Amino acid sequence: MQYRQLGRTGLRVSAVSMGCWPVSGLTSLDVNREDSLATLRAALEAGISFFDTAWSYGTSEELIAEVLSETRADAVLATKGGLDRGCDGRQFHAAAPADLQRQCEGSLRRLRRDVVDLYYLHAADPGVPLAESAGALADLIRCGKVRAAGASNLSLQQLREFHAICPLTAVQPAYNMLQREIEADIIPWCRAEGIAVCVYWPLLKGLLSGHLSRDHVFVDADGRKKYPMFQGQEWQRNQDLVDDLRQISAGLGVSLTTLVVAWTVQQSGITAALCGAKRAWQIRESAAGGVLRLSEEVLGAVERALLRRGRAQTRAAV
Repeated sequence: MQYRQLGRTGLRVSAVSMGCWPVSGLTSLDVNREDSLATLRAALEAGISFFDTAWSYGTSEELIAEVLSETRADAVLATKGGLDRGCDGRQFHAAAPADLQRQCEGSLRRLRRDVVDLYYLHAADPGVPLAESAGALADLIRCGKVRAAGASNLSLQQLREFHAICPLTAVQPAYNMLQREIEADIIPWCRAEGIAVCVYWPLLKGLLSGHLSRDHVFVDADGRKKYPMFQGQEWQRNQDLVDDLRQISAGLGVSLTTLVVAWTVQQSGITAALCGAKRAWQIRESAAGGVLRLSEEVLGAVERALLRRGRAQTRAAV
């Protein structure tokens, strides 16, 4: 496993981080406590030392605490505040200073920690000035409950505003082979400021894992059904790309998941890829991507496959 410095801190994290949303079972199908605990243990065994969760992820934080307590593992923990859940399970914004204070203290109790390594603003709250949310995170650092601050799901302008009030150690945007917008603005800015970039959706909600067949039928309870990338012609173009990538991974003797994760963590400016999993074998496949180093030849083959997919999309739009 590759390990990298987290921003300008003294913390070192695995290039593959475990995104702990799926183990909560809030929206993922077929989740149970035993498999979730086994998945977290498998992540540690595979060399993952960086775990990402959130207050709004329900039992996720408690599961992490249980596994780390039993294994006595030394891991870097990141959690997030600013989103909460009502009695009906629906998520809502809650990023006022009092909300962030309450959520952080709740996360610390769940994680069985006095201080969390990295605390993100989960998302900007439309009803709260961003400066107030940033100031709340700065206060959490000053009072010793948080070591470093991060921000997720913010635009470059919002990141600049936040950073001016509460210096950022890490940002957490979406990024993968098909969603590379941050290469144009956020990554260059983070590189200049010494800020880590820890990306989610490297496998694009499983689309790039190769485990979904072309004729896969998404049940109504599967949240992926609502995304255009899983529908119609776009789904078929994405499956064409998966077929191309599968040939490349087969030539290397690795799974498609491993290839895609390796590509992600090898991109310039990317510190870590957050890989969700609800089964041990899934996180093992992802973790292998933090070990594999892709040659320039392989990277070129991947880019050519992406270009073919892009041309196919352009033709379909004409």
